[in-house]
Amino acid sequence: MVTAYVMVKVNTGEADRLKESFESIEGVESVHIVAGDVDFVVKVVVDTPNDVKDIAATTIQNVEGVEDTQTYLSMD
Repeated sequence: MVTAYVMVKVNTGEADRLKESFESIEGVESVHIVAGDVDFVVKVVVDTPNDVKDIAATTIQNVEGVEDTQTYLSMD
């Protein structure tokens, strides 16, 4: 299993709608609205690094309102 954390910056005030959109993605284990440089931390648990790429670079990036993402793979 691969665990990754996707930091998501959004350009809209629709935090609740976006949180629900992220939570509905297969492989997403949890979604947290946070204060700081990003707006959300999305925890992803999947089978392969390629699955992480599909979720972060394709699915999350295509959610309306997403401005940018940064993805970090867990090393433990």
